[in-house]
Amino acid sequence: MTGFPLQGFHLWALATVATVAAACALVGTLLVVRRMSLLGDAIGHAVLPGIAVAVLLGGRPGGPLVFAGAVAAALVTVWLTRVLHARAGLSDDAGAGVVFTALFALGIVIVSTAGARRDLDTSCVLHGILELVPFDTVRLAGVDVPRGLLSAAAVLAVVAAGLAATWKLQVFTAFDADAAAAAGVPVAAVTGGLLGATAIVTVAGFDVVGAVLVVVLLVAPAAAAELLVRRLHLVALVAVVLAVVGACAGYLAAWRWNTSAAGMIAVALGIEYLLAAVVAPDEGLVARGLARIRYALRVAREDVLATMWRAEEAAVEPPRPAAFRGRAAAAWLRATGGIDRRGGRTTLTPRGRAEAEMVVRSHRLWEAWLGRHSDLPLDHLHPPAEFVEHHLGAAMRRRIEAEVGRADGDPHGRDIPPEAQP
Repeated sequence: MTGFPLQGFHLWALATVATVAAACALVGTLLVVRRMSLLGDAIGHAVLPGIAVAVLLGGRPGGPLVFAGAVAAALVTVWLTRVLHARAGLSDDAGAGVVFTALFALGIVIVSTAGARRDLDTSCVLHGILELVPFDTVRLAGVDVPRGLLSAAAVLAVVAAGLAATWKLQVFTAFDADAAAAAGVPVAAVTGGLLGATAIVTVAGFDVVGAVLVVVLLVAPAAAAELLVRRLHLVALVAVVLAVVGACAGYLAAWRWNTSAAGMIAVALGIEYLLAAVVAPDEGLVARGLARIRYALRVAREDVLATMWRAEEAAVEPPRPAAFRGRAAAAWLRATGGIDRRGGRTTLTPRGRAEAEMVVRSHRLWEAWLGRHSDLPLDHLHPPAEFVEHHLGAAMRRRIEAEVGRADGDPHGRDIPPEAQP
């Protein structure tokens, strides 16, 4: 295989999986925000008995009767989960776990006892038949269009229209269900609509990627988008883009390496999530690593400045930093104008002295507060104050000063510098 044959039935397959992925991502955004992702997994397993019964009644895999049976089973799953939550007091995730395992087991029993007499392949139900979707077509305006694409497009249109019509209610309910109920929002109906949409998109996806792996389309793009952006409508938009890109990339990779399309789609979406976890602007590994580095450098810089200020106060030569972090901070301070070195002597610049005074002020005010409110001996006040000195803001320093005063100095009798004027 030297390239990707993007023609004919491959384009139909790509269009179908992209449509299913977009529908799943829209619904999955609200599921992820409401921490109801397990429900998609539950429905993905629980549709098996509905599919099996529909086939035994004469339905054709991928046909309307099988689709209706799967939707019915999915809705029964949702209903039973809500009943267990309301009547038995089970949490949504526990109720979903009980229901989907029971229904999935029932589907396995039906398939194993009666499936041999019908055209019912469990692996197709569980893993999808995306490669064969373009061959099951209907004539539409003179073009043979896959049934899977038409059903997926219809589901996408219904889901998009439903979410557009109820978006404000969905957002209100997702972030504060109690406040929404108090404001008169029909929370039960809003949640029921979301669960119904979950059932429909799950069933629409079982022909394409299988009833089990459709949960990846529901969860992974939305979870990745939640890391990348904060506004919910942007989360939904980014989730759709990630879902479509991941689904298409997975299909192309599966064709290139002659492997399972559903499996490669799941791998592609998983890779997208990992990349989002690395590069996310707030919670990503890179952002958190850089934040730790910035914090360490700030602490080192403030420690160097405070040490030099105390040395000036004691009229002694400031010690040279021994650790590499301290030497790096001193070099940065010289480069940025915080300290000055002339004639073999290192001194604070006016800007560096002002910053150093605030660090020392924070340290000594906190020591004074601890000396008044704790039973720590004097020689135990320095370590906690050395940590807190890097975190006290101007407002907190003023509050502490108003309580403990500044005239008497810190518990060691040293002066407390005044607050710098803005």
